[in-house]
Amino acid sequence: MAQWFALKAENPDFLLFFRMGDFYELFFDDAITAAAALDIALTARGSHGGEPISMCGVPVSAAQAYLSRLIRRGFRVAIAEQTATPPSKLPGRKATQKGPLPRAVVRLVTPGTLTEDELLEPGRSNLLMALAAHPARRGAIEWGAAWIDISTGLFETARCADVELGHLLARLDPAEILAPPDRDLGDFDLRRAPGEQPPSAHTARTRLAEAFGVASLDAFGTFSDAEAAAGLMALDYVRKSQAGSLPRLAHPVPQEDSHTLGLDPATRASLDLLRARDGSSEHTLFSAVNRTATAPGARLLASWIAAPLTMPDRISARQACWDWLKSDTPRVDLLRQTLRSVPDIDRALGRLSLGRGQPRDLAALRDGVAAAHRIAEELAVIAPDTRPDLIATLLKHLAECGGLHEELDRALADELPARLDDGGVIATGYDGELDAYRTLRDDSRRIIATLQNDYAQRFGVASLKIRHHAQLGYVIEVPTAAGAKLRANEDLSFRQGTTTAARFSTEELSELDSRIAEAAERASVRERQIFGLLVNRALEDEHLPPLARALAFIDVMQSCASLAVGETWCRATVDDSEAFTLDACRHPVVEAALGSGVRFTANGCSLAPEHRVMLLTGPNMAGKSTFLRQNALAVILAQAGLPVPAKSAHIGIVDKLFSRVGAADDLARGRSTFMVEMTETAAILNQAGPRSLVVVDEIGRGTSTLDGLSIAWAVLEAMHSTLRCRTIFATHFHELAELSGSLPRLSPHTMAVRDWKGQVVFLHEVIPGSARKSWGVHVAKLAGVPMPVVDRASRLLKELEKDHATGPAPLPLFDDLPPQAPVADPEPEPTADFSEYEDVLNAIMSHDPDDLSPREALAALYDLRKLALEAKRLSVRE
Repeated sequence: MAQWFALKAENPDFLLFFRMGDFYELFFDDAITAAAALDIALTARGSHGGEPISMCGVPVSAAQAYLSRLIRRGFRVAIAEQTATPPSKLPGRKATQKGPLPRAVVRLVTPGTLTEDELLEPGRSNLLMALAAHPARRGAIEWGAAWIDISTGLFETARCADVELGHLLARLDPAEILAPPDRDLGDFDLRRAPGEQPPSAHTARTRLAEAFGVASLDAFGTFSDAEAAAGLMALDYVRKSQAGSLPRLAHPVPQEDSHTLGLDPATRASLDLLRARDGSSEHTLFSAVNRTATAPGARLLASWIAAPLTMPDRISARQACWDWLKSDTPRVDLLRQTLRSVPDIDRALGRLSLGRGQPRDLAALRDGVAAAHRIAEELAVIAPDTRPDLIATLLKHLAECGGLHEELDRALADELPARLDDGGVIATGYDGELDAYRTLRDDSRRIIATLQNDYAQRFGVASLKIRHHAQLGYVIEVPTAAGAKLRANEDLSFRQGTTTAARFSTEELSELDSRIAEAAERASVRERQIFGLLVNRALEDEHLPPLARALAFIDVMQSCASLAVGETWCRATVDDSEAFTLDACRHPVVEAALGSGVRFTANGCSLAPEHRVMLLTGPNMAGKSTFLRQNALAVILAQAGLPVPAKSAHIGIVDKLFSRVGAADDLARGRSTFMVEMTETAAILNQAGPRSLVVVDEIGRGTSTLDGLSIAWAVLEAMHSTLRCRTIFATHFHELAELSGSLPRLSPHTMAVRDWKGQVVFLHEVIPGSARKSWGVHVAKLAGVPMPVVDRASRLLKELEKDHATGPAPLPLFDDLPPQAPVADPEPEPTADFSEYEDVLNAIMSHDPDDLSPREALAALYDLRKLALEAKRLSVRE
């Protein structure tokens, strides 16, 4: 327990997995917490301070499953291992050590430092991010960000303004964040890790350069001081989590956010790009377009969707690859079959670099390189005359690592064990020294069989067996009855007796036991040495990471080609113009959810400069939200270089995309639905520009009709005339359609609806014009509102429409009032006498509304009404 207390003091914020034999044990509060989280038995062992010590444990062999559950629930775990081998387990050694074996924390398991496949999602990056602030001009703050994926070796940095930090977090979706405690991370606050103070810029640059063996960090690009500080924070955290060692990491690469489409967190949540609002990956843009066959391909596709480009040349280069590939459909199918056998090279390398690799990780490298060579051969025969330059570069990478493949192919056995400790990893014939040890070990075992027959005859016990015992080594084992006779034999030494058997040893057998154990141990040691040499050989091959990236890229390309081959997805024209034209565009997620038996109604959209603002009216359930989102998703797919679900598409580069579709509150932060709506609207008005695309729905519907109409009107004017952004503005305020006379670039459209035999049919088509009613009562009927309520609502609606049917009155914007002639001041009206209500007024002034609870406010209202009624009765009497 003294060891436990010392290690726990070093890692107070972690659950301590304390190795004891074949179990990881947890004690005290750790045990209580883990037992509840894992639903395992809580026991006690020994006492401390007169109280029983709470304890629970998990088997070492099943630890990964339990770790996975703890990490997903937000815990961090420190793993303490025995750092010495028990003498009794060493060949030829007896248990002579007294006291506990030394232990040390060999690893900190945190959400951002996972490497095991059991703990990771195959198609999702697992990022650790560090943030460091740096004062900028005029008191502003610039952030340096660095992120590492320890499982693949990714290491990148970026700089951003304070207001853009939320955008960066939403794009990268890190699993763990090192950030100053006073910086609110919003929805990512639960992923905050206890971090340390950022280092100085000089220290950060010097130590980062030393870590990657260069004289200056400038060898890898231009980094701000904050980026360098964040990079060292992330690197030190990784080193600490791995007990001082570093995994294989690529050198840090600075990223330029100016080359990617701006998407704020609200827009990402609105469009369900990689995660749906319930946290699942179903019914997302990623799931709708993903046809990848490998985990690295899925991760690359996800990164493209999360960060579409704003550079037409790079977009065109991606499009050219899959457009070229789809010309040979049978080859695409063959390519997909080959890719399905490609293992995750990046993550295998990550585990091997940390010393946690197993034989099958080396086999993954061998098989991955072999698959890359086959894919290179398959690609080489597809239309070589029209082969894009990017494909030609990839072919060179795919053909590399021939020497490594040959070495691994010769070295690794055909059937590999799951663990290195199980032996049999290295093929026979690869290493002469290993083969000699194995021969000695196996020959000795044959000698055991011969010796057993000799002993059975010599001692006259036909049932005599020679068995291996964990503590005693090789022993003669006979039934208890025969053992009584053999005890008198001087050639035998009695070792142990049980209720059913007696065990003996001979000098000859003891020597043979030592010889076999020594041969087996030497074979195991030699096999480990060879395995380590092979791992070093793989880690030193600089062509392996580019080969892995090329495989992932080809996988994304075949996924795109598979989508585009049916001619229902197109290659968009993306350039620097102001064009925005989509012909017969569809919503990929909704279309996928409908299935093959239901036809999706496609709609076009034109936001050309002369009519760049579309005002969309129409009833609920008619498809306005779907139309808004499908145009936003088309931009993301086009600028990611992926196929677009449309007949044709021409999009001038969009620099920022804003989507505010649907209502949501944020009560945890004290924000109502309307406050969230206005906050998101403010973000759009403060950030959008002429190259932006804005799709918004129901601005102003969260407040009263006049307030809402005024806000929607002002926002629409700002987008049209001030921001001059491409906009689709959906609304139920039909009055706004009349603004088309004064806003020249406003184009009114509506959702087509047909009234057929008293039933409303939604056609889901966008047509020019504007709606004159919302069909809300009809939607209420569809939702199952009781018919008496529906009928009553219909009658009330007719009465209200009759009361307001006074002819088309102009909106205030168009009021053209003639100048008024001056008029004489009217006679002053007599001042009203409110003396009877003096008590009421005094009672009103005695209350402070901000200090009243809801219940107190209601009681005060009743009291005021009572006072007012009494005052009224007095006035009538007088």
